[in-house]
Amino acid sequence: MSRLADRVAVVTGAASGIGAATAQRLATEGAAVVIADIAESAGEEVAAKIRAAGHRAEFVRCDVSREASWADLHAAVNERFGPLDFLCSNASMQATIPAHALTVQQWDEGLAINLTPLFLGVRTFIDDLRARRGNVVAVSSVHAQFGLPGYPVYAAAKGGLTALVRQLAVEYGPSRVRVNAILPGPVLTPVWDNVDAEGRRMSARATVLDRLGAPEEVAAAVAFLASDDASFITGTNLVVDGGWSVRKESR
Repeated sequence: MSRLADRVAVVTGAASGIGAATAQRLATEGAAVVIADIAESAGEEVAAKIRAAGHRAEFVRCDVSREASWADLHAAVNERFGPLDFLCSNASMQATIPAHALTVQQWDEGLAINLTPLFLGVRTFIDDLRARRGNVVAVSSVHAQFGLPGYPVYAAAKGGLTALVRQLAVEYGPSRVRVNAILPGPVLTPVWDNVDAEGRRMSARATVLDRLGAPEEVAAAVAFLASDDASFITGTNLVVDGGWSVRKESR
């Protein structure tokens, strides 16, 4: 496939999970991909794997919560590949702490990693995106639409992402820059490493498809939105959850 041939993409949080799968999918579709993450060893491994498959990829260390790190990323992307066509804002952190037990520092950190990077990324690359008529996908979550015990800062940040996506779509649509969000449900990433088999089965049974998703399935949806196949789609939330959000057990 070559839907993204001659395009330059940045994927944040791409050293593992959905980010890594997305970087690999974009590369197979022809994009030159920059893996942006703080996990240097894992990020380099993802980039090397993509290059070994005959595609273009580089790792650039980036702390998405820091404005200066975004400036360095911009310089590296333009130096290595040229102006940006596509940004996937994917980096996130998840802490299961109820609101009354959260410290202000934990709250601020959750927003700084889960929400603020979309703002910083678009602000950093907007000139490139306007010039290239590029687009942005933010990886949000079904937590943006549903309440689950113990996730106040994660839900607030992911809900904020969907609102910010709508706003950015309105702001930059006249410049032909599209902005969308992906809302994954239960997808088997390293976050699940500490969840036992029964916990995984319970989450799988909560979906219509009766299974957990794979990072590659989310990556396929991201690649669709990044491509011209989605040229008339902006400001939307694409739910990728195996039907988790439409299933309820009640009598």
